[in-house]
Amino acid sequence: MTILVTRPHPDSDATLATLRQRGYEAIAAPVLRFEPLPFHDDDADYDAVILTSANALRAIDLGASRLLRLPLFAVGEHTADAARGAGFDKVIVAKGDAISLRDLVLARVKAGELPASAMLLYLAGADLSRDLAGELSEGGLTVVTHTTYRMAPVAALPREVSDAFMANRITAVLHYSRRSAQAFLDTIRADGLEISALALPQCCISAAVAAVLHDAGATNVVVAARPDENALLEALDRTMPP
Repeated sequence: MTILVTRPHPDSDATLATLRQRGYEAIAAPVLRFEPLPFHDDDADYDAVILTSANALRAIDLGASRLLRLPLFAVGEHTADAARGAGFDKVIVAKGDAISLRDLVLARVKAGELPASAMLLYLAGADLSRDLAGELSEGGLTVVTHTTYRMAPVAALPREVSDAFMANRITAVLHYSRRSAQAFLDTIRADGLEISALALPQCCISAAVAAVLHDAGATNVVVAARPDENALLEALDRTMPP
């Protein structure tokens, strides 16, 4: 049983190792490529930082930045780990999606732990699936978004992955974001693999990601119970024969 991991590098490496520990064969086909963008601290008087992806920190070197002294709201545990690794001491963790992150920030305002007119620095990617800044602004907060990276789609699957599809060696595909799911669809169409690839179980980290595969015609789509990798791998286990 060979599992295809579409997650971008370097996160794909950790996922491959985890799958192999669980007894699966695994192969990587990162369908998005990480590209850092210039970041310059604007010296604004921020009250907190918000983060929806660990990639936003991989793109910059904060060194001994004053930002590290601010509380940081992270979308989930993976992103929180990256924040701690970058030097943030006060990391507050949401439940894995932008909605829970928004609600967490607003709850801290309601509890008096953040000023009602707080200014937040949002370190973000170029393509956002939700207008988190706009939703927080509606709650009275000021959100300044700094784009620190983008994820560029690759032109085609690696040859070894195309060969694995042709040889019917791949038994399921893991999807971690709407953008990577769409990029996966574009690559399999370019390689003439759409029908065979979409016949396989498509294991998705959220319902929003699953919707991309459903709309493309996939019929065997499995959604994680929670938007995190542990739940995604539990969903994968359920699709595999005993």
